[in-house]
Amino acid sequence: INKLSEDIMKILIIEWASFGKEDIDDAFIKSGHNIVKFSHPDYDLRHSDDFISSFSDFMEKENADLVFSSNYFPLVSRVCQKFNKPYVAWVYDCPHLSLYSATVINKCNYIFTFDKATSDELNRHGITTVHYLPLAAAVSRLDGMVPDNAIHDKLDCDVSFVGSMYDEIHNLYDSLTGISPYTKGYLDAIMQAQTAISGYNFIEELLSDKILSDLRQSRPYTPDSDGAEMDSYIYSRFFIDRKITELERKKLLRAVSDNFNTNLYTHNPTPYLPNIHNFGAIDPYNVMPYVFKCSRINLNITLRSIYTGIPLRAIDIMGSGGFLMSNYQPDMDEYFENGTDYIMYDGNDDLINKCRYYLEHEDERTEIAASGHEKIKAHHTYEMRLNEILNMIFN
Repeated sequence: INKLSEDIMKILIIEWASFGKEDIDDAFIKSGHNIVKFSHPDYDLRHSDDFISSFSDFMEKENADLVFSSNYFPLVSRVCQKFNKPYVAWVYDCPHLSLYSATVINKCNYIFTFDKATSDELNRHGITTVHYLPLAAAVSRLDGMVPDNAIHDKLDCDVSFVGSMYDEIHNLYDSLTGISPYTKGYLDAIMQAQTAISGYNFIEELLSDKILSDLRQSRPYTPDSDGAEMDSYIYSRFFIDRKITELERKKLLRAVSDNFNTNLYTHNPTPYLPNIHNFGAIDPYNVMPYVFKCSRINLNITLRSIYTGIPLRAIDIMGSGGFLMSNYQPDMDEYFENGTDYIMYDGNDDLINKCRYYLEHEDERTEIAASGHEKIKAHHTYEMRLNEILNMIFN
């Protein structure tokens, strides 16, 4: 590729309602690059002749240096392969089913995932187009969002959590109504055991052929014609891990809200949490940073299908200057120090004790939040991440 990463480039961005899209646009523009956008309703399908035709025509007209998208889309890769154009996909979802499309091996692909366990797994199977790259925060924008008195009056609290409760449309586990009592008891037992352990997920490896057969009969799954995902992947990541996340978030938030002034920001109604202040869903771009700045403690309760990665929530909390209290995620160890940049908790009792301690020790809490913020500012901005990507491709 006859380009250098510092050259001015034309970057074609696949436009959709992704998290961080405004900050990615700004980072490319601040780095001196030109961006053009392409949108189409079939962007995330596996098969669409209309998308292939429309995107091919757009590629012919624009002649961009590379194509970029948040998350990976097989149809985009097919067109980029035809035009011999680099396709950069920065994946922030986990699981992300499209990573098991046959198109993932296309030589045009430069796919980056924030969950190192995912990239390691695919690399072990000979997939060389997938790489590990943590997520980022728009620190300069976040630093400019200073809450006024009215915002403080509305959002100030001891503890807050932003995220889904996974007890409605995401709850596939409760649709497994036809499984045998043996399978139900077995799954309940391994979910209870997994809830007690952070940093290592053993659910998929414990799904025996007998258990998987029962799950298939209850809720059959057929991969797409270009999909290589296994049944064990689908049932563990989309059914069981989400159910564990639901149970864990309910348990932890019930304990926290019974002890401290706690705000919750979610699209789910939560009548089972009578002491929590549920503000509903919030705008992640215009409002969420103020939540992180106004909460004395910001919780991260990671979706269990994220095996090792640092969730975007955690990055945004520290990038906003908020105090982060998180469950253990192995990738955190590579970039941040527990006790210096954030605080790690291990289960209900430890969470309550640490919340109480840091609410009573404001100086320590402020110092830790400042350290986490400085780490993000120094090493984890969108400009830095996108420069890393371009250096990898063009240098």
